[in-house]
Amino acid sequence: QVQLVESGGGLVQPGGSLRLSCAASGSIVRIHTMGWYRQAPGKERELVAAITSGGSTNYADSVKGRFTISRDNAKNTVYLQMNSLKPEDTAVYYCTGTISTIFRTSDYWGQGTQVTVSS
Repeated sequence: QVQLVESGGGLVQPGGSLRLSCAASGSIVRIHTMGWYRQAPGKERELVAAITSGGSTNYADSVKGRFTISRDNAKNTVYLQMNSLKPEDTAVYYCTGTISTIFRTSDYWGQGTQVTVSS
């Protein structure tokens, strides 16, 4: 059993910052790539950023230079630092991870955290 729990969402004014956290827990043997997706109302879920176990990152073009993904392997936690937020960043943000237990390797998802950028 593996769980991903996000925190850090909320309401912020345009130009502001938020930091999302996602902690993985359970019968974890190894965590591979972790990432953040988002889904705005009426839109498809899209990749925001991802980070491999070795620390390589990739970002959606729309967030490059504004968002930074990082991870603390000792804490099984991934972070998303979001700066210079825009109203179009408003969405539910989901954490995901490819995680190995003793039984299998699967993709797991968190429950989502709302980020609202509005004045």
